[in-house]
Amino acid sequence: MTDAVGLTTLAKPPGAAEPYRWRWVALFVILAAEVMDLLDSLVTNIAAPAIRQDIGGGESTIQWLGAAYTLAMAIGLITGGRLGDIFGRRRMFMLGAAGFTLGSLACGVAQEPWQLIAARIAQGLLGAVMLPQGLGIMKEIFSPSEQGTAFGLFGPVMGLSTVGGPILAGWLIDADFAGTGWRMIFLINIPLGLFALIGGRVFLPAQAEGRTVRLDLVGALLAALGAATVIYPLVQGREHDWPLWAFALLAVGVAVFGVFGWYEARRKATGADPLVEPSLFAKRGFSGGMVLGLIFFTAMTGFWLTFSLYTQLGLHYSPLKSGLAGVPASIGMVIAFVTSQALQRFGRKVMHAGLLVMLAGVLGLMYTLHSQGAGVTPWQTVPALLVTGLGMGLVMAPFFGMVLASVDTHETGSASGTLTAVQQLGGALGSAILGTVFFERLKTADFANAEQLTLWFEIGMMAVVFAAIFLLPKHARPEGAEGAQGESTEGADAPAEPRKEGEHQAV
Repeated sequence: MTDAVGLTTLAKPPGAAEPYRWRWVALFVILAAEVMDLLDSLVTNIAAPAIRQDIGGGESTIQWLGAAYTLAMAIGLITGGRLGDIFGRRRMFMLGAAGFTLGSLACGVAQEPWQLIAARIAQGLLGAVMLPQGLGIMKEIFSPSEQGTAFGLFGPVMGLSTVGGPILAGWLIDADFAGTGWRMIFLINIPLGLFALIGGRVFLPAQAEGRTVRLDLVGALLAALGAATVIYPLVQGREHDWPLWAFALLAVGVAVFGVFGWYEARRKATGADPLVEPSLFAKRGFSGGMVLGLIFFTAMTGFWLTFSLYTQLGLHYSPLKSGLAGVPASIGMVIAFVTSQALQRFGRKVMHAGLLVMLAGVLGLMYTLHSQGAGVTPWQTVPALLVTGLGMGLVMAPFFGMVLASVDTHETGSASGTLTAVQQLGGALGSAILGTVFFERLKTADFANAEQLTLWFEIGMMAVVFAAIFLLPKHARPEGAEGAQGESTEGADAPAEPRKEGEHQAV
């Protein structure tokens, strides 16, 4: 038989439920939402200098453009998926899409730095409502035999967005359509958002409300407070010459996370639904994965931010030229994702190898920038950036599967949501920490020295990540296997069965 979009499907046995007829159209609606999020997490690295030149603000404004979005996304993701379970996934997807589109419009018309940062926070929060619903809907509308193909489309789409996003941002800024300049990088989300909103209403399946999960609002507020009180002083402390209140806020943030852990354990003990399963942190693989993910994504986000600032402010590249300069690293990441399936049998050794490859790329970039000086061209940085991106991809591709191999089956939902939030929090920390290192160095040195120092910080973070990988299981969980019991998978010698292509994006 042929379904509504012309794809041939196998006949179902008598009594079997028919697949959702609009499932492949629904997939492209969900992918449009993913593209909006991915583009908005990348474009401000290219646009930040132009934005600051237009509407003013201090150096911290550049850091907040990325940190505000990813911090809000991290906070929202903690509860975003559960909102779909309670109120219906299509309803929450459409609410998130509408809010994200309005947030993009607010970004595009902002006249003051604080207005733009507030709009970025709104984008992140509403994006966190929208994105988890798409993955949940895909699990419902596709049969197990089709899920591999459906989730497999995430790789090419995300790869193209990663490569094309910075180029698109640079081109839109340089083209200056109707005098919009940098504003068009946000306004372009409006047609995408409308497509997601209308497409969601027409093609996504309705879902009955199922009030089976109680939201842990106190836990969500504690997590938000802890993250905000850590990020804020890291960004603003430098501009105020590191006053006492900055260090006091950092201490408060650490204490709040401690209270959060105590509260979640207490909530679990009383039979309520915790935001994060406390038992996860007793597992060496998951705790190590949290540390690994937080530091790695901090380093990766900081790398992109400071490289973009260096090429535009230090080397005086145009936004488009700066976006093109970073393309080799994006291509390297795509190559790593494509080849990662063939390397799964090597387990965590792939991540160790990826870090060594990334180290070689970073050292090569440092040498290139030092030897060529202010006259360095994008072509001269291609080899180093290609190798750096390849190493990043080899670490990222198996990350979720390796960490989730150490948790029990009933903990997988909580673990995957927490890891995704940690990924976003790492993005906020990357803008805060490495952006601060970069601008702090500029007080006493030039742009070249500032970039060299941040790259040394990158190397230090990579060393910590290399050590943390030893805490992970040696191999990802074989498909269909039961969850780990405590640390029973630690040191397992049998290689994992290959996971379905794209499965790591589904968690």
